[in-house]
Amino acid sequence: MAKVNIALVQMSCVANKQANLDKAISKVREAAKKGAQIVCLQELFTSLYFCDTEDYEHFKLAESIPGASTEALSAVAAETGVVIIASLFEKRTQGLYHNTTAVIDADGKYLGKYRKMHIPDDPAFYEKFYFTPGDLGYKIFKTKFATFGILICWDQWYPEAARITALMGAEILFYPTAIGWATSQDEATNTEQYNAWQTIQRSHAVANGVHVVSVNRVGFEQNGAMKFWGGSFVSNPFGTLLYKASHEEEEVAIVEIDTAKTDSYRTHWPFLRDRRIDSYQPITKRFIDED
Repeated sequence: MAKVNIALVQMSCVANKQANLDKAISKVREAAKKGAQIVCLQELFTSLYFCDTEDYEHFKLAESIPGASTEALSAVAAETGVVIIASLFEKRTQGLYHNTTAVIDADGKYLGKYRKMHIPDDPAFYEKFYFTPGDLGYKIFKTKFATFGILICWDQWYPEAARITALMGAEILFYPTAIGWATSQDEATNTEQYNAWQTIQRSHAVANGVHVVSVNRVGFEQNGAMKFWGGSFVSNPFGTLLYKASHEEEEVAIVEIDTAKTDSYRTHWPFLRDRRIDSYQPITKRFIDED
């Protein structure tokens, strides 16, 4: 299918895991009623963003994938006929955890998962304490409505990840995300940070000639110290915004995209044709010293 209705579910979360899952399921059903075919949920939607502290108790939030949450979502996918992209805290085995996104097809079948490759470690985003870097490589998922790739939050800053996923055949790049502003920051810093976040992802759309869908959470967390900035959006293959959500409100937005436009943009702006793949070996180095 060339034209497909994408749903972005931008929501706030609470401390109760089941309440968050129930809320997400309700919003998936709402999206389906509005005509959605693929529904993307935000990063780690079953909990508050717990990586603001290094706390062993938070490991209790993790679950197997597939597991209870994917089973619940599979039932909803089969009931509503939509594809669901669900970002979860994965317990792979004792002492080994990942930041993982599961994909469920429109018939309720679990198609597989992508494990976040790039793991940040910054004030209030201590993800290296919790998550082992992904070891499944970059992935694409062939669903009823489209073939797409998933990258998760911190992955969005790396053009290599987007390029590889696009080269594998992704028609759309989805980015489940949890990113916000410290409430102590000034407005100019907030604006600069959001613009950089949006710009880097729109650049992936341009460089690869694919649609990009980024879904973030909203609301105040960390005892009011962090405001998750929402601003979820859809970019067409040349970086034009087809939709942008608010910075404060929960939203279930439906955006029609036409994956057939990829061929037109790639033909008129043939970045893939003109790549000098024979010259890119240095990209595998950490840094290139002059000597």
